[in-house]
Amino acid sequence: MDATWNNNGEQHDNAKNIKGQLTFDDKVIQKIVGHSIEKVDGLLGVDAGFIANVKNKIVNSSDPTEGVGVEVGKEQVAVDLDIITEYGKDARDVYSKVKEIVKEQIAKMTGLDLVEMNVKVVDIQTAKEYDKNQTTLQDHAVDAGQTIKQKTSQGYDAVKETVAEDADDSRVK
Repeated sequence: MDATWNNNGEQHDNAKNIKGQLTFDDKVIQKIVGHSIEKVDGLLGVDAGFIANVKNKIVNSSDPTEGVGVEVGKEQVAVDLDIITEYGKDARDVYSKVKEIVKEQIAKMTGLDLVEMNVKVVDIQTAKEYDKNQTTLQDHAVDAGQTIKQKTSQGYDAVKETVAEDADDSRVK
């Protein structure tokens, strides 16, 4: 059974002549963009705005749609990103790589054409500085819990050892 697609995203099934239409929710395109740019050299992250950044400081989040604005038409897509680039990297190269990979992945997965890509560099940081800034309150709480667990275990072992020594000493008398 052969199926063909026209430029409007409409499928024509040659065998049964069934017509239909394929459309994409904004979130689908946002996810494609978010996942496709994860490995771009020199791109540290996408800035999701104040509220999302505060939320991400409290709880670990890896939502690839955050900070990705899209407009999706029947045949074309426009994308807006606010990004954080790595200190020492050429922002123009980062922009070119982002455009190239996003255009390729959107076309590959949806058949839609990326016609506009607006990228605003909102910050520049070293990789070390960026990683440090990604530490959340949840991470701090987990670290504190691990430290408490370790200290409690050490204290328990010390008490156990002292009791064992006292028991041995009382038998000797």
